Amino acid sequence: MGQIQYFWRHPLALQVREEGREEVREACRRMLLRFLEWSRGPLPDTARARIQACTDLDQLETWFEGALHAVKMEELFTEE
Repeated sequence: MGQIQYFWRHPLALQVREEGREEVREACRRMLLRFLEWSRGPLPDTARARIQACTDLDQLETWFEGALHAVKMEELFTEE
């Protein structure tokens, strides 16, 4: 009996899923940057770089939620 090859474990399927995840992360970063620029004006380079370097969707979501309530930009990046 031959070995069963599951499509979702195939290297191509793994690559496609990771590419999709990266697209989602990029869209989240873009939306967070747009929201911050819209609500607060030009962003400091350090804030922009930190957001663009982030690969953690949970962190991006936390920052977005924080952006809704933060009065100052420094409040957004306070570490828990």
